[in-house]
Amino acid sequence: MLKWTRRAAVIGVMSLGLLVSGCSTTTTSTNNTESTSESSSAAATGNAQTTGNRQQTYKQLANMTYKSGGAAAIKVNSGKSTLAASQWKNSKIDYGNLDHLNRTTTDTAYLSRANLGKSAGRAAQTWSPTGWHNQPIKVNGKRVFPQNRGHLIAYTISFNLTNTGKYRAGEGGSLDNPKNLATQTAYSNQKTMQIYEDQVRTALQQGKKVIYQVTTVFRGNELMPRGYWSQAVSTDGSVNFNVYIWNVEPGVSFDYATGRGKADSGMQVAGADKVNSSANTSQSRSYSKRPTTSKQVERELYRYGYKYVKKHLQQ
Repeated sequence: MLKWTRRAAVIGVMSLGLLVSGCSTTTTSTNNTESTSESSSAAATGNAQTTGNRQQTYKQLANMTYKSGGAAAIKVNSGKSTLAASQWKNSKIDYGNLDHLNRTTTDTAYLSRANLGKSAGRAAQTWSPTGWHNQPIKVNGKRVFPQNRGHLIAYTISFNLTNTGKYRAGEGGSLDNPKNLATQTAYSNQKTMQIYEDQVRTALQQGKKVIYQVTTVFRGNELMPRGYWSQAVSTDGSVNFNVYIWNVEPGVSFDYATGRGKADSGMQVAGADKVNSSANTSQSRSYSKRPTTSKQVERELYRYGYKYVKKHLQQ
């Protein structure tokens, strides 16, 4: 049974080969619904090609199903961002509109050191994203809350920007913006996604400029994302990643159509409880002078017993 699970996970990773040629450069916010994307792309042939490639990649990601025991994240486009660093002009966030089901779409942030921030405490979040239930579940005898209100663009890198994404000095981070919140598992939010967010944070602390884009990936009319398509590039090229972060939780399985979950001892994530989201992120919101490299990220995610996935990621 274990061999079958591993093989299934490998097949899922290998299918990403199709995505390599399916991505092209884009820095615009793209709605998850096909009709909106197609109508907006009709303006120019180049835009139509870009939008079509994003749609293809999005569909492929949405149709993938996580297999227990798989890695917490997988590469898209061989791990290389399709964002154009030359598009960075000034600090802002382009928040994608909610779709017809009130779901988040794509947020693209153009960030500098000015957008870093932290606070002693945060106000309560009141917005309930689609699929949000905040239900406690007993996992291994412990009462846990497996869902978070996950930010597409992290709170700590969205300071001095309004809720419409415009620069305004003195603004706090994006905390309760409906266009920036989705139902995310605690593990995906606090462990996996933090690894990639930390690369962005560290680069900003070093005075670099970064374009960072996150797309919530839904299958059909489901209310809880299957995953988070995350990519970033810095203007100096030191940050460059493109990944799909599975929205999964060890010990819990979800009905993504509704967002409701239940305890499931058979649901495992490779390296769970060992991935500490890099030395930088493990310091919470402190900053390191050394950036987290892509190779460090991969070691964190894949070194713990999942050689099959690691092998295919290196191809």
